[in-house]
Amino acid sequence: MRDALDATPYDALLLLSFGGPEGPDDVVPFLENVTRGRGIPKERLKEVGQHYFLFGGVSPINDQNRALLDALRKDFADHGLGLPIYWGNRNWAPYLTDTLREMVVDGHRRILVLATSAYASYSGCRQYRENLAESLAALEAEGLELPKIDKLRHYFNHSGFLEPMVDGVIASLAELPEDVRDGAHIAFSTHSIPTASADTSGPVEGHGEGGAYVAQHLEVSRLIADAVRERTGVDHPWQLVYQSRSGAPHIPWLEPDICDHLEERHASGVPAVVIAPIGFVSDHMEVLYDLDTEAKAKAEELGLPMRRSATVGDDPRFAAAVRDLVLERAAVERGQEVTPCALGALGAGHNVCPVGCCPARAPKPAAAGVDSPYV
Repeated sequence: MRDALDATPYDALLLLSFGGPEGPDDVVPFLENVTRGRGIPKERLKEVGQHYFLFGGVSPINDQNRALLDALRKDFADHGLGLPIYWGNRNWAPYLTDTLREMVVDGHRRILVLATSAYASYSGCRQYRENLAESLAALEAEGLELPKIDKLRHYFNHSGFLEPMVDGVIASLAELPEDVRDGAHIAFSTHSIPTASADTSGPVEGHGEGGAYVAQHLEVSRLIADAVRERTGVDHPWQLVYQSRSGAPHIPWLEPDICDHLEERHASGVPAVVIAPIGFVSDHMEVLYDLDTEAKAKAEELGLPMRRSATVGDDPRFAAAVRDLVLERAAVERGQEVTPCALGALGAGHNVCPVGCCPARAPKPAAAGVDSPYV
């Protein structure tokens, strides 16, 4: 972690997340926001919303963002970093445009953005940048002075993101019955996306089968598995798996699905499984439903001992990693030489998204990139 607590030229940090409903009446309007422009009937949205209704219509993501916001503010204050932190969502209150308006009115003109997505992909990076551009366009139409916005680089291989997950896997292994513990398989799980989106994730020169999305998740899986082996002395077999598939069935998505994987591992004689949701910053709805509900039920049906390890959430090490990323980016903007924290072979990602990085099917303006209309 960096010692010089100088965040200039930045004057504020924006925590940018997906958002989620906070009551039964919010579910359909929230899903309408998520699927805007796709023409999905309200009755279909009610069907999709059953996952939320099982939990009282409340997604845990907003409370988890509040906890992360508190952790970040505490970490910054404890270390003397006087950078105000705001929070805005893409699809539910507090809405991104409202938060950016508040920041501008408060006088902020150089804003750093932390997205609650650690990896490269359209939905995990460029779509956030498109939403930022939409909000800036709305503020411009209101006659407000626009701030300059930069986005923090992908942090999948930062130690402060990895270390809590390593501890989570080790704790989950320890919870398994002793007679199956050493033979346990680790299923590293992330959100499935269309293979076409995966193949074009990351910069153009890296496009190909799986693109940066799969490569980054494989790297995180390997780093965690290696750390678990070093700390426990046991070399657990592992595989990257996927969850939360949606959309038309004829469109190829990344596989294998977690429930299919559990069936395959059980058939192969694996005595136990730990599921590690490495693709998610916090235990939001897709973790609670797809893993803690569906995958858990599948494991119980198979008689397969299973534990699910924790996400990073508001772990103080993650808050410290965000501070480190802020100071790193600030130093780069000031023209200083920096050594980024990036474990493994892939190195630190780009600070500014290049043209063609994680492209959309229908091109839209995106902020905080080389092709941004807002410089």
